[in-house]
Amino acid sequence: MNEKNVRSIPELFGSMVFSQAQMRQRLPERVYDAWQQCLIQGTSLDRSIADEIAAAMKDWAIEKGATHYTHWFQPMTGFTAEKHDSFIAPNVPGTILMELSGKELSQGEADASSFPSGGLRATFEARGYTAWDPTSYAFIKDQTLYIPTIFCSYGGETLDKKTPLLRSMKQLDTQAVRILRLFGNTTVQHVTAQVGPEQEYFLIDKAMYRRREDLILCGRTLFGAKPPKGQELDDHYYGAIKPRVAAFMHELDQELWQVGVLAKTEHNEVAPAQHEIAPVYSDANSACDHNQLTMEFLKKVADRHDLVCLLHEKPFAGVNGSGKHDNWSLATDTGENLLKPGRTPSQNAQFLLFLAAFIKGVDEYQEMLRCCVSYPGNDHRLGAQEAPPAVLSIFLGDELTAILDAIEADAPYNAAEKTVMKLGVHVLPKFLRDTTDRNRTSPFAFTGNKFEFRMLGSANSIACTNIMLNGAVAQSLKGFADALEKADDFEGVLHDLIRRTIHAHKRIIFNGNGYDDAWIKEATEQRGLLNLRTTPDAMPTLLEKKNVDMLTGLKIFTKAELESRYEIMMENYVKTVTIEAQTMLDMTRKEILPAVAGYTKELTETLAAKRAILPSLPAKYETGTITKLSSLLDQIDAAADELEKTTLQIKAIDSVTESAFQIRDAMLPRMAALRVVCDEAEPLTAERFWPFPTYDKLLFGVR
Repeated sequence: MNEKNVRSIPELFGSMVFSQAQMRQRLPERVYDAWQQCLIQGTSLDRSIADEIAAAMKDWAIEKGATHYTHWFQPMTGFTAEKHDSFIAPNVPGTILMELSGKELSQGEADASSFPSGGLRATFEARGYTAWDPTSYAFIKDQTLYIPTIFCSYGGETLDKKTPLLRSMKQLDTQAVRILRLFGNTTVQHVTAQVGPEQEYFLIDKAMYRRREDLILCGRTLFGAKPPKGQELDDHYYGAIKPRVAAFMHELDQELWQVGVLAKTEHNEVAPAQHEIAPVYSDANSACDHNQLTMEFLKKVADRHDLVCLLHEKPFAGVNGSGKHDNWSLATDTGENLLKPGRTPSQNAQFLLFLAAFIKGVDEYQEMLRCCVSYPGNDHRLGAQEAPPAVLSIFLGDELTAILDAIEADAPYNAAEKTVMKLGVHVLPKFLRDTTDRNRTSPFAFTGNKFEFRMLGSANSIACTNIMLNGAVAQSLKGFADALEKADDFEGVLHDLIRRTIHAHKRIIFNGNGYDDAWIKEATEQRGLLNLRTTPDAMPTLLEKKNVDMLTGLKIFTKAELESRYEIMMENYVKTVTIEAQTMLDMTRKEILPAVAGYTKELTETLAAKRAILPSLPAKYETGTITKLSSLLDQIDAAADELEKTTLQIKAIDSVTESAFQIRDAMLPRMAALRVVCDEAEPLTAERFWPFPTYDKLLFGVR
């Protein structure tokens, strides 16, 4: 980026995006109107219209220095994918044209054989298709025009995360508009899920990163003793940003603003070397695209500053991990936030109905929401006294909870005017943005006009979370609309519907300390909430009939697509942890054991030299350390043997489900056992012998 050519941030922002403003400026009115109509009605573009849009997009891109274009999609890897083609087309002999046709814009072909499919397609069926998503704007990066697309197989099955997200948004839109019509709102045409993901990450020195095989291959440290100083002084959170990090953040902002990402807030997080960046809210589809770009730019910009960005949920044991708080709300195309309490009786009732739909959806589909945040890295973070537990619950605050209690009981609400909360008659008290503390221990916290979902891990795409959340709320709204559309007494049925919903699903509401062990006991034993602690525990619930029926009934997924995602997630779990186990064995045998043995040898030689000079010379340090390290050498070797044996046994299992449970029950405990003895040896071994940077160097090495 050449900052000299940019006079101001407003001029910089979106300068590399083929935005609505650019389309309005560059397209004939009839073409622009046709594109708009396509968005509103969800129909495909006429070929001639697509040709004109493609030509304008190409001309704009070339003016910005682009030479290539790519269909940018989000396969089931959790990352993005791209294949670049130049604009070059042959002309008369010896000359070329720069072209982009409507067909090339609208549809591409990609080899799908090497992308996860979960059995949706045979290995020999290589063909996959990409199709332009006209609701997400094209942008330029690295002299290439990026065209956001969906990705599907030859047979039409979805192989990506964007397609089901768009389907879930459409269903939520449809059901929410049905509800608004019942309240007499004929103005609103669309309701959109609005999302703002807060991205946490670590920055470490690149030179140190390169000396750790575990960070390179696994994204997290597999070994590391607790440093003398960690986060116990609480001096890093919101602290002064170090110059090297500040320079990185400045360039990151510039890069993100160019491609239209509304990066707004950045600060130091709780742990040393940990930071956060948060955007302004946008629709769920754009938010997902932008978060993928954010994660990519975090790594690229860090590299330019001789830093490495770690997005793993738990890169350092015993130190706060990284999450990605998914702030979710509902907005109309007229600018109304449906999760913001209104000032009129009808708006109060409307707000409470949407609130009830959210509560019902989270309670009924808690296991599905747990599935969407299930993967190996997040298993290390959830329930670690820094993140929510694996049990789903909703925090509403005292005031709103009291209102719901009053509605449920048909009892007076103790406000300025004591009154029975009959919906549509009395006005709710005015809500401030935060009536009580947000409760950082809650998986779902209501913060005045939105819900903050805090279980999502830092490395994961936000697509799955918002697919499941959109689907759960859409299903609740559908049931509500079905009942209310048939009601003779709308207000009476509405009041009873909300009251019954609160009564049936109030178990999911919890305003206390989610870190307290007593809550887990209460949640599971008294309230009947699920505690799905690991990925193997959670993922099988995705295929339960209730969840399949809802997701297929709303046409968000087919049954085959759900089964494929189960296979992909479980296979990813198995492969990820197996790689970690093999890396541990490699580091243990090639680095740790030789280092400890080498230092033990040096101490032995020192002891022998002392004894040769004078047998009575004090040698307590040498003898004690030799004894401890010799014992640890045997323990490390034995623990490595046990882990290797377990790894080979699991590799022989054909079933991915059985493998996942064996990893949970056998491999992970043996990995933990190996780590304990290796970490015990670290502080006993001289620094010059220890083969890789320790926690204190990694966490405090960036100035």
